[in-house]
Amino acid sequence: MFRQLFATVTILAGLPAAASDYKPAMQDFLDSQVIDWTDSQVLIDAINGQNAVTGSYDEAQVIALDQAWRSELGTSETPTVTPILTNAAADFLRERVQASGGRISEIFIMDAQGLNVAASVATSDMWQGDEAKFSSTYSVGPDAVHFGDVELDESTQSYQGQISLTITDPSTGLPIGAMTIGINAESLI
Repeated sequence: MFRQLFATVTILAGLPAAASDYKPAMQDFLDSQVIDWTDSQVLIDAINGQNAVTGSYDEAQVIALDQAWRSELGTSETPTVTPILTNAAADFLRERVQASGGRISEIFIMDAQGLNVAASVATSDMWQGDEAKFSSTYSVGPDAVHFGDVELDESTQSYQGQISLTITDPSTGLPIGAMTIGINAESLI
C-alpha cells in the first residue's frame, strides 16, 4: 500500500520514478498483454523491409533523417514522418493502443539502425539508436528487455513507463530491430 501511495505521489509531483519500482508490473504487462503480438508478420515484414533500405546507412545519413524528422514536427509538410505513421505496421500498432483501453499510450518499432519503422503516434525524434530503449535491447540480443523509468513523455505528454524489447525474425531467430511500448503510469500502480 505504501509503495502504491509513494508511486502515485511521485508521478503527481512530476518526479521520475525508478524502473525498479515498476518492474514487476511492467514485466506482467509485457507477459500478459504484449508478447503475443511482438512477432506479428506485419511488424516483421516492415522491419525487414526497412533494414533492406537503411542497413547500409552511415552515421551522417541516420543523423540527417533524424534532423529532418525533428524539423517536420508541427508543420504541414511531413515527408519523413508521414510514411512512418501511415503504413500497415503503424495501423497494427494503433489497433493495439486502442484495444488497451488507455493502458498503452504509444508504440513504435525500430530497425537495426534504431530508426523508426512504424509508430502509433509521432515520436519526438526518429533515431532511437542513441537511447537505452534501443542500445539495451537490439544490441544485447534476442531476449533483451529494457524497462525505462516512469517520467513525462514529450510525444504523448503523459507520464509513462516504457517497455522496450528486441524484435527477432521468427524464421531466423536473429534480432532485426526493437519495439518500445509506452504504458500509462497510472495503470502500473
